[in-house]
Amino acid sequence: MTTTTIHPTPEAVVAFAANLRGDLIRAGDDAYDDARKLYNAMIDKRPAFIARCQDVTDVMTAIAFAREVGLPLAVRGGGHNGGGLGSVDDGLVIDLAAMDGVRVDPEARTVRVEGGATWGKVDHAAHAFGLAVPSGIISTTGVGGLTLGGGLGHLTRRHGLTIDNLLEVDVVLADGRLVTANEHEHRDLFWAVRGGGGNFGVVTSFLFRAHPVETVVGGPTLWSLDDAADVLRWYRDFIRAAPRDLTGFFAFLTVPPAPPFPEHLHRRKVCGIVWCYSGPSERADEVFAPVAAFGTPLLHGVHPMPFPALQSAFDALHPAGLQWYWRADFFDELSDEAIAAHVEHAAQLPTMLSTMHLYPIDGAAHDVADDATPWSYRDANWAQVIVGIDPDPAMAEPLADWAKAYWAALHPHSSGGAYVNFMMDEGQERVRATYRDNYPRLARIKATYDPENLFRVNQNIEPKN
Repeated sequence: MTTTTIHPTPEAVVAFAANLRGDLIRAGDDAYDDARKLYNAMIDKRPAFIARCQDVTDVMTAIAFAREVGLPLAVRGGGHNGGGLGSVDDGLVIDLAAMDGVRVDPEARTVRVEGGATWGKVDHAAHAFGLAVPSGIISTTGVGGLTLGGGLGHLTRRHGLTIDNLLEVDVVLADGRLVTANEHEHRDLFWAVRGGGGNFGVVTSFLFRAHPVETVVGGPTLWSLDDAADVLRWYRDFIRAAPRDLTGFFAFLTVPPAPPFPEHLHRRKVCGIVWCYSGPSERADEVFAPVAAFGTPLLHGVHPMPFPALQSAFDALHPAGLQWYWRADFFDELSDEAIAAHVEHAAQLPTMLSTMHLYPIDGAAHDVADDATPWSYRDANWAQVIVGIDPDPAMAEPLADWAKAYWAALHPHSSGGAYVNFMMDEGQERVRATYRDNYPRLARIKATYDPENLFRVNQNIEPKN
């Protein structure tokens, strides 16, 4: 497919800028290079314009400009997207970062969040009232991208995916209208945004159900890499039988050379599980007893902490501007053959920050039917992500090669699709495999709300009636 670069007239650009409350940054402006930077520095895109929207009217104005002059359009919230899908070459980026308000209703146990907020802002605001919204594991992640793709993390087994706790959204559509979607209004749109990504419009406001989660017992248990096969076999059975208020994601990692890790473990390749127990504190010792007793842990660093402390524990390890390469899959089971492949490729971790995470997505996430939301893998038990990470651009190719080889070895054991928030720009076949039987319904809703596919810089669902 060939593309044509659009050059709006200078008069149109001046009028657009004048109608924005926020700033319009153009290629060549002093702020341009900083404004166009992506979280994943492996991806370098050069949009023609970046609209730093201040409010919903700015979003409506930006969408109208892109539609009327024919510019490709991307939407950026927190900017964490692995595939760099929050930007677009020679097009317009709608940057929502300034729209980051959070309002908690402690009596209703709801949280209203603007589209540019990060989860750290939500965690901070909700924690003051002893509440939390199920989200991910890094607090600098944007609320919008994580939610629209599904949302899995420390509270998934107990309280479900983020989309399972979404009550309402305000959306600016491709035709410029602002609509509210919930179980009573625009129900088809509300169904679609709960996992269908940014395909249907720009979500400027989310309303979430919050839960009483204040202090959790969490942290890592680490074992020698030599014990990885035994740990994985134990883990696959233990976590499935564990109470829902306990979760833990498995990881291969290199121990960071910094506190709180003891010096003798610094830079050592290990396997581990990062735990989060959100149940009654008096039961924590009982719940963790089998964990501490299994094998010979190198470290059992589990202790009480405020939930936002666990949510932000990995922020310093993953600042913006690193090289990232992601590959992902869902898994129903962890066979012995799959475990052997994990162990083989984990021994080849290419850099200190590179890792593999295996997130349990059973428990409350299984209580929802496959067709109740676009997330079609309600029967899957794990979401896997393989991530090559390093600050050095010279490592980009080795990171990608390692992740691709690891993924190729595990994919035959997978369920077929992957969590869209863990995917690079991998094409239509992977998108269809992720939504399975829900894809045709998504395509019909896309045709209703975005028939010209204005919102296509994403894990794209092509409109089709």
